[in-house]
Amino acid sequence: MTSEQRIALIGFGEVGEVLAHDLHQVEGVDLCAWDRLFPVEGSEPQRAVRTHTFVEAAHSMAKAVQGRPLVICAVTAGECAAAAAEAAAALTPGTFYLDLNSASPRTRMQAAQTIETACGRYVEAAVMSPIEPRRIASPMWLGGPHARDFLPLARSLGFTGAAVYADSIGAASAAKMCRSVIVKGMEALLTESLLTARRHGVEDAVLASLEDLFPVGDWPKLARYMISRSVQHGRRRADEMREAARTVAEAGLEPWMSRGCVERQQWSAGHADALRHRALTDVLDRMLAPTSTRAPPSMAVAVPTPATAARQPPRTTAGTPAAQPSPGTRARSAAARRQPKAVRR
Repeated sequence: MTSEQRIALIGFGEVGEVLAHDLHQVEGVDLCAWDRLFPVEGSEPQRAVRTHTFVEAAHSMAKAVQGRPLVICAVTAGECAAAAAEAAAALTPGTFYLDLNSASPRTRMQAAQTIETACGRYVEAAVMSPIEPRRIASPMWLGGPHARDFLPLARSLGFTGAAVYADSIGAASAAKMCRSVIVKGMEALLTESLLTARRHGVEDAVLASLEDLFPVGDWPKLARYMISRSVQHGRRRADEMREAARTVAEAGLEPWMSRGCVERQQWSAGHADALRHRALTDVLDRMLAPTSTRAPPSMAVAVPTPATAARQPPRTTAGTPAAQPSPGTRARSAAARRQPKAVRR
């Protein structure tokens, strides 16, 4: 790149940190970030941005996006529409708005309409793998009428796994959400199956039997990894699965499996202390311990049915309509932990 590229990052969680670090390696990139938890002393986003001294921490969403030709939004699923609404108020006309959030097709359409009304150029992005190990080069499907125009810029910034999937909004997100039903569903199934098997003393037999059906080579290692992802990121995964359930409902189907996945992922998030253990059996034992079996207070699952999916407005992380003054960029706020989200990284 031969000229300065001013980029705003909205959301400074796991994905935001990875993007900040990788974009910093590109010559001429100037980074500014906003996360609504920046002002909260001791919050994870505040600690993270302080370690990235090359990133300017903005004092508001408006300060972060003003005059920035590219805005990259990487918040949680339930905050997709609210973040777009807050950013739109300060966007410079012509700004590319790259939306990396895991949300249903209809939620993306709502966000796109908000950005386009503000004369921004909305680009849908579906990250089709974990952010590690390929990081900014992870496979990413782009969608929308501005996707093809954005692709050269994306590649120049290091998004080498980016490709245009559709010229319309929604298709890339539908593919992403259907993938999430499988991936997050497998995490939930493994968690529930192996916790039950451990209680009955048959976990080794269950894992051995899986090798005959799915020869992955090391089922205990895979199971420990997938369960740990639920434990570490369960709240965010539950948020994403609410959007997956919304996607299923938007297709006219009852999201029975996705609803169950929301509950198990949310429950797993209450067992972070299990991550101190390396062995799968120790992880399971810690999750089964009496002091670790209390579910988080946000266990209630509010996901749309086919009949209601089309008429529900976008939500903030507290479950309120996006028009109310509670826009956000992360799902780890106290409000999000206290209340169920009717849905999200």
